[in-house]
Amino acid sequence: MTTGPATPAPPPPDADAESATAAESATAAESATAAEGGATAPAGTQAAPPGPVTFRDRLRARSELGVSVLLLAVGVLVLSDALTMDTLASQRGPVGPRTVPLVVGIALLVVAVVLGVDVLRGGRGAAESGEDVDLDEPGDWRTVALLAGIFLANAALIDPLGFPISGALLFWGSAYALGSRNLTRDPLIAAVLSVATFAAFNTLLGVPLPGGPLMGVL
Repeated sequence: MTTGPATPAPPPPDADAESATAAESATAAESATAAEGGATAPAGTQAAPPGPVTFRDRLRARSELGVSVLLLAVGVLVLSDALTMDTLASQRGPVGPRTVPLVVGIALLVVAVVLGVDVLRGGRGAAESGEDVDLDEPGDWRTVALLAGIFLANAALIDPLGFPISGALLFWGSAYALGSRNLTRDPLIAAVLSVATFAAFNTLLGVPLPGGPLMGVL
């Protein structure tokens, strides 16, 4: 019985090729891990400790207290005006000229206190979905200061100038503080809103507002 020539055995695997393949696989795995979760620090190293908390950092973390202070000031102003408002005997009753200002002033004080307590206890406003706002940025204190100054100026000027003029300055100044710079449209809209508000309070609600120099005209 004859047999054919023996089949030669396959050569042993190349150790260098296997080492190169394993090294390439490990490198690819490390790259994928770094892309998904970020590069990790080498073993034995420690992250740098955070720096000391400065007064500026604390102020930025409590920037919403400015809104609470503003609401508190406006609430006190509204209540003081409502309590010192001159009313006629015929206008006194369950719902008089003082009712709405008193309700609004008390509501402003309650909201200011609740907001202040929440901020002091660590609460922060959460950005809405799609809102492009960075909560880590400092508050816009310039705008807050401008609005507060405009409200205080209106309170000081409403008696000598009357509501039509002081109200127009209030609306125009608020628009300017919030970024509007149209010097033709804004004063016109502010004047129309002020006169319409004055007429609505005096005629429809029976709440007399100071007319100032324009009292005889309006």
